[in-house]
Amino acid sequence: MSTNKKDAEVHWLTAEEERAWRAYRRMVIAVQSRTVQDLATHGLSDPDYEVLSTLSERTDGTSTLREQAAKMCWSRSRLSRHATRMEARDLIRRAPDPTDGRGCILVLTETGWDTLREAAPTHLASVRRHFVDRLTPEELTALGRIAEKIAGDGP
Repeated sequence: MSTNKKDAEVHWLTAEEERAWRAYRRMVIAVQSRTVQDLATHGLSDPDYEVLSTLSERTDGTSTLREQAAKMCWSRSRLSRHATRMEARDLIRRAPDPTDGRGCILVLTETGWDTLREAAPTHLASVRRHFVDRLTPEELTALGRIAEKIAGDGP
C-alpha cells in the first residue's frame, strides 16, 4: 500500500472487513455457479429461471418488462434481448403494455410453465444442497436478516 496523499483519502478495509468481503464474494459465486450447473440440465440459465419463476408467482403469469428488469437489476434493453431468446424457445411471449407504449408485458407460455414445473424440483434440491442444508437454522435466520439489510429490504 502506498502512503501518498491520494491513498490517505481511501478508507481501506481492515483485515477482518476484507476477510468478510472476500468470503461473501466466494460464497455467492460458489452457490450461484453450482445452482446454475444444476439448472443447465433442464436447458435453463439462471436468468431464465428468474423470469419464469417470477411470472409463475403472478396469478395471471405476467409482468411488465420494466418491472422484471427492475427486479433483476438489469436494463430494459438487456432484458428485452434475453426475452427474445426465451421467446424463441417458446418459454414466454410478449404482449403490448397498455400503460407503456414503448414497453411490453412478458407472458408465461404453456411450454414455460411445463419447463418450470420440470426444473423447480431440481432447482429446489440444488438450493437446499448448496445453501440451506449447509447452515444451522440460526445461521440461516441471521443470514436472511443480513441479506435483507444489505439489499435494502430490512431495517
